[in-house]
Amino acid sequence: MPTLNLTPVTSEDYRRIAEKRLPRMLFDYVDGGSLQERTLNDNVEDFRKVRMKQRVMHDVSSLDTGVNVLGQTWTMPVALAPIGLAGLMARRGELQAKRAADAFGIPMCLSTVSVCSMEEVAEVSDKPFWFQLYMLRDRGAVKNMLQRARNVGVTTLVFTVDLAVLGARYKDVRNGLSGSVGLWGRLRSGPISYMTHPRWAIDVGLRGKPHTFGNLAEYITNANSLKHFTNWVATQNDPSVTWKDIEWLRSVWDGKLVIKGVLNGEDALEAARSGADAVIVSNHGGRQLDGVSSSIAVLPQVVESVDSFESGRVEVLMDGGVRDGQDVVKALACGAKATLIGRSWVYAVAACGQAGLERFLGTMKRAMGISMALTGAPKIADISPEIVE
Repeated sequence: MPTLNLTPVTSEDYRRIAEKRLPRMLFDYVDGGSLQERTLNDNVEDFRKVRMKQRVMHDVSSLDTGVNVLGQTWTMPVALAPIGLAGLMARRGELQAKRAADAFGIPMCLSTVSVCSMEEVAEVSDKPFWFQLYMLRDRGAVKNMLQRARNVGVTTLVFTVDLAVLGARYKDVRNGLSGSVGLWGRLRSGPISYMTHPRWAIDVGLRGKPHTFGNLAEYITNANSLKHFTNWVATQNDPSVTWKDIEWLRSVWDGKLVIKGVLNGEDALEAARSGADAVIVSNHGGRQLDGVSSSIAVLPQVVESVDSFESGRVEVLMDGGVRDGQDVVKALACGAKATLIGRSWVYAVAACGQAGLERFLGTMKRAMGISMALTGAPKIADISPEIVE
């Protein structure tokens, strides 16, 4: 088992270090899923069931992991997925993630409920980032956020569609992040947990202020704590959203539109018809409807449905269970254009900051190259269903 004096390599290595460094409430928020966490586990396990087919005697002297997605060139088909509260996992965590993504030549997607605002993230560099949107009841706030996104150079909007209601995340209930707990529960997940994690308390708790949802602060009156923001976000969730609302969204957003949260062919077709430029096959990391299929299991049918609409027009990305570079190759072999990672990048930042995330991304890229070489696929275009079984 890795310890703090060993160099972390895998996502699990960083996860274990993050668990030691984060207060229990925050680690459980990142690490947990909904209900019995079956889908959370299946996301990882189903990747393991996809076997690689070794192919020899191919010229793999020159390997290229570069890919073009939505008109942008990435150094590898991996983007950083939107993670709420990432700025509490490390000091101004979203800024550290943006710097790492910039250094590596891949995009980062900023969550609606990030700690750092889009304006703060934009100050990192002039390289564009993506913005993820939850549809709020206050459409005026939505329009204003989209204008702010344009103002800071965002050209790709990721609209999450699988949050009609919040999933039942029992770990969050137990530690008091959602729902109510008794006095001992509040002490154990709050003050006691903070006191037993002094490094976090000083570096993030004290030096990392302000601890608010930066993108939403201007829309909330009389909010002086994270609890106020959490309550406001809960009341602003709009369960009435339908595909017709995509038409409205398209009327106020003229950039690239990516629909996140598609798990079947029918919904993928609806997304294509609504004018999406891409869909992300995703079950919210197993945090919403427990018991649904893993992302990798339904990926091929989504690709087939989208291609039947208009082959190549709508790009298919996926997230959920991607833990290393070989998973990325498997996802591409099953039809994805690219992948997103969520927990993996947060574990790395929480454990070792920007430098840790850059190291982890480098490890992913090397694993991709090895998997491509040993399956006879030196370029991304060479990755096909023939390299898996």
